[in-house]
Amino acid sequence: MIKKYKTAIYTDLNGFTNVIFHSTPVVTFNTDTITLNTGGWWTRTTKDRMNSSSDVFNLGFSVIQRNFNWFVIYQGNKIPFNTSVLTLKRGELNG
Repeated sequence: MIKKYKTAIYTDLNGFTNVIFHSTPVVTFNTDTITLNTGGWWTRTTKDRMNSSSDVFNLGFSVIQRNFNWFVIYQGNKIPFNTSVLTLKRGELNG
């Protein structure tokens, strides 16, 4: 379940589903891509919204933190998440 506080979910006219936390689209996805966006907020709550979105929409990624560094686990790969926006290609290996 995605917590509702300051969170909205909608699908735009281009077929992208957006999970907005405050005013940041923390997760945007369609059948081809998944885009994760911290909006510069590297917080536990941002990570929670991302991981909850993955669970609810069965997106298959997990955002983790190790020694202050963020990573995304996706399709068996551990991908550094060291920029505020990271885009994953669905159906292909990333890394």
